[in-house]
Amino acid sequence: MAQLIVYFSRRGENYVSGRIQPLSVGNTEVVARRLQVLTGADLFQLEPVHPYSDNYNQCIEQAQADQRQDARPALRALPDHLEDYDTIYLGYPNYWGTMPMCVFTFLASFDFTGKTILPFCTHEGSGLGRSEADIRRLCPGARVGRGLAILGTAVCREEAALAAWVKRGK
Repeated sequence: MAQLIVYFSRRGENYVSGRIQPLSVGNTEVVARRLQVLTGADLFQLEPVHPYSDNYNQCIEQAQADQRQDARPALRALPDHLEDYDTIYLGYPNYWGTMPMCVFTFLASFDFTGKTILPFCTHEGSGLGRSEADIRRLCPGARVGRGLAILGTAVCREEAALAAWVKRGK
């Protein structure tokens, strides 16, 4: 069976090493692309119909409002199907202690029974937060493997940790 990497990532202003800096490629996308090289998995990027602001402070306000409303933001597209995939690597930045709500939209759109979900997130100090528990709650028929949290400022230096995590998840 095949593997799929599904991820949400945001470029623009991001909190990096204690200050706001512009990123031309989001940290989670950097990890997802490295993961694709390691695994040969198919790659799918989640894109909300109404993207988060490029302005960091506006983005975190939007993300917090989405969370308070338990929103399921519409996505531009979803994978056509997941039947051919037994393992789904799920990537996202940590927003307010969990996944961005557009990732919740993706998880609510499919039945993951019998699938393995391997979560990975980028963060600046909050790790995976409660995202693994949220995935288990949203996908009760799935096996949710131990996630990998990568410090956003270290995404370019975490090749060995990423490779070890992939090997452990198989």
